[in-house]
Amino acid sequence: MPVITSLLQPNCCNSNKLLHHRLICWCNKAMSSSSNNQPGAFTTIRETVTFKQEIKKSKFTAIAGHIPDQQYANSFLSQVKDPKATHNCWAYKVGDQYRSTDDGEPSGTAGKPIQAAIEASGLDRVMVVVIRHFGGIELGTGGLVRAYGRTAAECLKNAPTCFVKSKVPMAVEVPFELLGILYHQLQSFKVEDIKQDYETGKEGTTMVTFKVDFDQAKSLEDAVKDNCSRDLVFYKK
Repeated sequence: MPVITSLLQPNCCNSNKLLHHRLICWCNKAMSSSSNNQPGAFTTIRETVTFKQEIKKSKFTAIAGHIPDQQYANSFLSQVKDPKATHNCWAYKVGDQYRSTDDGEPSGTAGKPIQAAIEASGLDRVMVVVIRHFGGIELGTGGLVRAYGRTAAECLKNAPTCFVKSKVPMAVEVPFELLGILYHQLQSFKVEDIKQDYETGKEGTTMVTFKVDFDQAKSLEDAVKDNCSRDLVFYKK
């Protein structure tokens, strides 16, 4: 794949400069929208689930849900936390990124056990919030670790899951007469978010951008080139 920033030389013509500018803008937007999602496949939660249990008069409620990236974690927390609860402890996993908090419980007794439950589940792009309403009986550090960990684990065990393949953004510069062939291949590979940019600076040419399953990018590129009988240039973030 060509590297966007080295496509053109300083003495290039105006049409190539415009194309270069368009590609840089597209690449920056693609990087911004997928910065936390590295290409790969993962299993995640299909819908938000809840699990409740009472331990020595303290009521524990675990709420687990899918988060596409780290930025969404704050939004999910604000949706499910209980301002009246004694503690709203949580953890999440997005790729190789983890975060957790004890929210006032003794250090390491809440957030880490929740995180351990997420790791043990094998799920990704997941956040679990465990809400505690104190019942008047102290559980001790060991009791807290078991209570938060088991509540989170039971919640995840009951969650419906789905297998997801991440998408990679791609672009190709194509003559108008080959658009039909290109779109046929794009439909065959079930790509998403197809867009066209006619302001490429080259007459009779358009830039088509789209997202494809990470493990289908090379196959799609080869199929398009074979069917178009032309060595089209593809760009990938």
